[in-house]
Amino acid sequence: MPAQTVDRYAVMGNPVQQSQSPFIHARFAAQTKQKICYTRVLAPLNGFAETAQDFIAHGGRGLNITVPFKLDAYALANTLSPRAAAAGAVNTLRVDAGGLYGDNTDGVGLVRDIESNLGLALAGRRVLLLGAGGAARGVILPLLQAKIAEITIINRTAERAVELADHFAQAAANAGCRLIGGGQEAAQHVFDVVINATASSLTAELPVFNECVLSPNTLAYDMMYGPQPTVFMSYAQRYGARIADGLGMLVEQAAEAFFVWRNIRPNSAPVLAELRALLDQKRTD
Repeated sequence: MPAQTVDRYAVMGNPVQQSQSPFIHARFAAQTKQKICYTRVLAPLNGFAETAQDFIAHGGRGLNITVPFKLDAYALANTLSPRAAAAGAVNTLRVDAGGLYGDNTDGVGLVRDIESNLGLALAGRRVLLLGAGGAARGVILPLLQAKIAEITIINRTAERAVELADHFAQAAANAGCRLIGGGQEAAQHVFDVVINATASSLTAELPVFNECVLSPNTLAYDMMYGPQPTVFMSYAQRYGARIADGLGMLVEQAAEAFFVWRNIRPNSAPVLAELRALLDQKRTD
């Protein structure tokens, strides 16, 4: 019986050395008995397409895409999943017979983390989304598919939030979800979930919003993660909110990407627990 071929995958970004994806996918592969080789690939800021095509030409079967190349990956894909088309960005590429298939697993990763790992059913909930960039855009359709009652998008530049709400207006109407966008004045009541989709945590800044949106019944979720709670999480905690970082989203979006590639859904729970333990160890070192 011939040996199973080892398929090549990678995470591509700039920077990319900090990525936990090789750790995560190595665990998924061992768990599901898939023969894959997964590495990091640093692409030049002006050379994503060439680097991706070279990887594929040398036998690569798929890529995870991280900052700042999700728009480049969107442009490179020959076909798109509905969620990638809605997001206008691609974080997962798969080599198919017809070329490159582009998907976006960020939103489903977020929803799965909130519902499965944190135990909060999203149906009927009111959600406040902070930020109107690519991270926010990538999660709106999966949130709508989770049957939430309301999404309010706020952004420092209110026009961008309004434009994003307009872009998803029909999808929201189809889902029976109230969707509005604006500046911080657009959010003046308590929300069930407040999601920080800005990059403010990277610079230890607080995103723009009013504290009146928080309560002890609110989940304050930051898409970023690190050994310490983010500024957003610490602030929300002072108002009694439940807090969560984006580590679970990272693992869940990777599990979805693994499924897109291999048609096998790995068990994310033990991998998330192992990563969390490693992060906790860094906090105490």
